[in-house]
Amino acid sequence: MFPKISDHYEGIVQLLLHFNWIWIGVISLYDDTGEGFVQNVLPMFTQKGICFHFVARLPKIDFTNTYNRFIKECHEMITVVIESTANVIVVHGESHTIIVIRMMIYVEELEDTPLQISTKVWVMTAQMEFAMFPFATDWEIDFLHGAISFEVHSKALSGFRHFLQTRNPLSAKKDKFLWTFWEEVFNCDMPRPSLDKDNMFCTGKEKLETLPVSVFEMSMTSHSYSIYNAVYAIAHALQAMYSSKLKRRTMPNGAGKQPWNIHPWQLHQFLRRVAFNNSAGEEVSFNQNGELLSGFDIINWVTFPNQSFVKIKVGTMEPQAPVDKRFFIQDDVIVWPRIFKQALPLSRCNNKCQLGFHKRKKEGEQFCCYDCIPCPEGKVSNHTDADECFECPGYRYPNNDKDGCLPKEIMFLSFEEPLGIVLAVFALKFSLITVFILGIFIKYRDTPIVKANNKNLTYILLTSLLLSFLCALLFIGQPGKVACLLQQTAFGVIFSVALSSILAKTITVILAFVATKPGSRIRQWMGKRLAYSIVLSCSLTQAAVSIAWLAISPPFPDLDMYSVSQKIVLKCNEDSGTMLYSLLGFLGFLALVSLTLAFLARKLPDSFNEAKFITFSMLVFCSVWLCFIPTYLSTRAKSMVAVEIFSILASSFGLLICIFSPKCYVILLKPELNSKEQLIKRI
Repeated sequence: MFPKISDHYEGIVQLLLHFNWIWIGVISLYDDTGEGFVQNVLPMFTQKGICFHFVARLPKIDFTNTYNRFIKECHEMITVVIESTANVIVVHGESHTIIVIRMMIYVEELEDTPLQISTKVWVMTAQMEFAMFPFATDWEIDFLHGAISFEVHSKALSGFRHFLQTRNPLSAKKDKFLWTFWEEVFNCDMPRPSLDKDNMFCTGKEKLETLPVSVFEMSMTSHSYSIYNAVYAIAHALQAMYSSKLKRRTMPNGAGKQPWNIHPWQLHQFLRRVAFNNSAGEEVSFNQNGELLSGFDIINWVTFPNQSFVKIKVGTMEPQAPVDKRFFIQDDVIVWPRIFKQALPLSRCNNKCQLGFHKRKKEGEQFCCYDCIPCPEGKVSNHTDADECFECPGYRYPNNDKDGCLPKEIMFLSFEEPLGIVLAVFALKFSLITVFILGIFIKYRDTPIVKANNKNLTYILLTSLLLSFLCALLFIGQPGKVACLLQQTAFGVIFSVALSSILAKTITVILAFVATKPGSRIRQWMGKRLAYSIVLSCSLTQAAVSIAWLAISPPFPDLDMYSVSQKIVLKCNEDSGTMLYSLLGFLGFLALVSLTLAFLARKLPDSFNEAKFITFSMLVFCSVWLCFIPTYLSTRAKSMVAVEIFSILASSFGLLICIFSPKCYVILLKPELNSKEQLIKRI
């Protein structure tokens, strides 16, 4: 009786994968069974990622194979095994397969060929059993040390050992098998009248437990357990057949019941329904295909110099168990071949790819053979034998060894770092200078030089420049929701007020000069109303753009994980590029108009003329922002913020110095020039 064969092969695959043995050799029988194993089963191994260094057949042992040919085949087989780089050999065979392997080794030893066959881990199928010829008790079995085999599950039976100990062939004269076995293993003759008295006769007192375990095992083997259960299964099936009403008929004369004649095929349906508990307390039953519902024991072989061995159960394969509990093995209990010094044997085409590397298949070789290639920049592999490297999540970056991801540091332009401190200090310093200048103009508000070009526009311009310096502080520090809403919009509105004030001043200068010509009708356009209208209209236009921006798609704090490889940039996301470019475009328009008008008015009489200072200041302003564009686009992270802050401070300070420093010079250092008479003289 044998369980489902596919479960058996699945267990072997699970064993190989458990120990990561993916580069193996295979030996099978030279018959239809071996051919079926190679054609039907080995593809399943390949699907699971297992490769074969070689697939060989055992030499034939029959009358058609000459001795010389057998010797040659043995030598070729042993050579293939020894020279193989695979440390694990899977052997598919029957009960006599171990005899063939031992014979091959024995033949090679007769040829004085040095063998290292014990350097391999042999994995044997459940159909195999340790068997030997009586004359081969001294044949080498050391190659089995550390081997692993599968056996149909078995359990010790109470009284079985006592049964073997009390066996006496003389009391079972009709058991010809026992007589023959006894004569072979004890090298004696059973008493027969035809034999001479000089022969060594069996006494019947010979004990089976005195035999080497390589000759006879006193324990219940898997095959013995299967035969025991098979006998009881037949008995239960026969009992079910005879107890069935369909298997009896009544004689026509009413003489009684008479059993039907039994054919073997009639027993099959009863065998499928058999279910009983044997004397070991285990249930024996079959599936609908007549396959035994049982599992497999995983056995570790340990040999000794005296040609004895023990088989240690180290695991199980239970097909009926849940998927995650079908295969179980105790790694620390297994005894490996001596050459491995109890280290786990490796059986691979090449070493594993380490962390930070990935596999690349070698051309013309099996898929288990590959080169190990370092991960490309920006990618990592955090486990051995990685098929591909992968990119770290956005919030992490690869370490130097490319075997893991490190958390990125959040980065923004803060008040604590040197660059943030410097920019903040300059913003405050320029603000104080602006306040100082504003104070001077308020104090000397009644002097001709202050009144000459609409002092209220001067106050508006100075106030807007003060706010522009303070506006730069919104760009420093951790971006928050409010800061993101105000950064670009406040900057746009404040600068539009400043530029519209300069535009109004320029237009005022031009109108004032033109209005002095006889017959000019421009005088009616002069006055504070025109200047205020220009400032108000331009400012409201920019304010409308900003309000629309905030209403449609307002800026928000955002994380930029990719601009800097090892940092997360915390920044304000403007969300709508159209609105941002509309805001900046309007500022550019005001700057360009102011520059053009100031340039055209630069040759007006000096007493009324601010146009020269305005022209120079607007040249500085436009130069700063023209340089800002390529610089801003070529920088990343907080450097972009620093560039924008610098441009705000530099352009604002350029306007402040170029327009107001000449007037402050006159007011503070040349007060004698700050009189109506001096202004009239210069006309």
